[in-house]
Amino acid sequence: MSSRTFWVLLAVAVVVGASIAWMDGRPTWDDTGITAGVVLLLSAAFGFVAPRRPWVWALAIGGMIPLLGIIRGGNVASLLALIVALVGGYGGALVHRAMYGTIAAK
Repeated sequence: MSSRTFWVLLAVAVVVGASIAWMDGRPTWDDTGITAGVVLLLSAAFGFVAPRRPWVWALAIGGMIPLLGIIRGGNVASLLALIVALVGGYGGALVHRAMYGTIAAK
């Protein structure tokens, strides 16, 4: 993967993560299961597409929720979103490796 592709994917992941965090922080949104599922699936998708750095996708997507949660109201429990994102990112990378046999750059 080229450096330019990585930076574009990172920008998209940050925007996606910020969008999820914004939606999760809305006063009318009270469905943690859907938020966790979306974080898991999107982190897995980014981990599958770019499997060399699954932790980057987990931080970019799942890191926004605790960042916003801690800043807004001291919600330290929102750090659990990082665990969900890490499971998704590494799961996607693992599926990529199982399908293609390697995670080497193409």
